[in-house]
Amino acid sequence: MAIARRTVLAGLAGVSLSAILADPGLARAAASGLETVSLTTDGGRSVGAALAMPAQRPTATIMLVHEWWGLNDQIKAVAAELAREGYMALAIDLYSGRVATDRDTARSLVGSVEADAATDTVASWARWLKAHSDGNKRLGTVGWCFGGGWALNAALAESADATVVYYGNVQKTKSQLKSLDGPVLGHFAKRDKWINKEMVDAFTHEMEAAQKPLTVHWYEADHAFANPTGARYDEADAALSWQRTLAFFKANLS
Repeated sequence: MAIARRTVLAGLAGVSLSAILADPGLARAAASGLETVSLTTDGGRSVGAALAMPAQRPTATIMLVHEWWGLNDQIKAVAAELAREGYMALAIDLYSGRVATDRDTARSLVGSVEADAATDTVASWARWLKAHSDGNKRLGTVGWCFGGGWALNAALAESADATVVYYGNVQKTKSQLKSLDGPVLGHFAKRDKWINKEMVDAFTHEMEAAQKPLTVHWYEADHAFANPTGARYDEADAALSWQRTLAFFKANLS
């Protein structure tokens, strides 16, 4: 089974990430190469995730947190891409297997997430990754929109070496940021009316006050600009932000 998964991932090696994410068939093929894993959290709950393994191990690990749509093929395909880049990539599920295909359902799923349970989930998976025999104890987190905020929350709940936030909620205080160990990279859109300059500027101020390293990049784009399946996709900015993400992980997880 592991050989079959590696064969699927290898077959997509020459296809760009943007092309895979934009094509449901290619995204489904990439997602099929992942292994379903589960654990019992510290809080006693059973949770699942999708794991993409690189060819060479041990290696650094990266935890991915999905958008408000849930753990769909697109997020799994990004995990597969990170595995091709040499990382053990785990796409976790904060919706207990539910996936939205319309905005009303997505909004309902976001509203159903309980903060304590989600924190239990992200922290438990982070510890699982750092203890994994194929990992090197280095951990990165990354998320988009809803998941961007939870990628940051994960790094606050359990020590991480690098965190990437794509237009996620970063409303945090100096006190809340004290537990942050690794640097944060943020990708934000100038036309985003929710994750806006006021929020990000306040986050920057609180990070400086907490003496935590932060790099922020602004793009001439709108919210969800990195998602090729959405109307606000910006190909150039998505590609640039991905290059910056990979460089950030390489610098902090090697």
